[in-house]
Amino acid sequence: MEKKNASDAGPDSNALEPEKPAPQSPKPKEKAVPRRARPASKPAGKEEKKPEEPSPLEPVLKRFKQEIVEKAGEDAVVEDYINRASGHVPTFVIAREKWLEVARLLKEDPLFSFDYLRNLSAVDYQKEIEVVYQFYSFKKKHQIAIRVKTDRDEAKVPSVAHLWKAADWNEREAYDLMGVVFEGHPNLKRILLPDEWVGHPLRKDYEPLDKEV
Repeated sequence: MEKKNASDAGPDSNALEPEKPAPQSPKPKEKAVPRRARPASKPAGKEEKKPEEPSPLEPVLKRFKQEIVEKAGEDAVVEDYINRASGHVPTFVIAREKWLEVARLLKEDPLFSFDYLRNLSAVDYQKEIEVVYQFYSFKKKHQIAIRVKTDRDEAKVPSVAHLWKAADWNEREAYDLMGVVFEGHPNLKRILLPDEWVGHPLRKDYEPLDKEV
């Protein structure tokens, strides 16, 4: 009797089947790392301002003040400071009654020698009007700013047109637009507006007669 090979066995034979891969066990879930809570923000407070470094022109301010006080008296200087915003300009508030005396010093005293009036303007602060002067010395190569305050209702300041020719038209403009009377001016009359104009249009209380103009 002929023997059958295993390969000839039918479908019901007990032939070995290929092994199936063992099922992989599920990977353990990674635990979520808890995020660290952000530290509570500190309440916004006022930052401490660092003290300003002394201005390089502080010695000039002190020397100018010393000379003014010695020559015109302590009551001549109402206030003095360095105007940092304008390039460290030595600035003085001068008493109106002392302004003409101080002006002569600024022009004639060898320490100052301010031979050039850069600008003259007037500012209305409602309670008072202030005339601001900016001087420069070509000889000394230094500068100074002067502020002179006067009452709004009777705005009067001594003229310096005889000391600086540039003050002539500048004072007339301040008179025309702001109503400042510069006592001693040789020809104080309007320079921009007609002589018959009523009021001074750069004052904060100015009300035009014709509101459409």
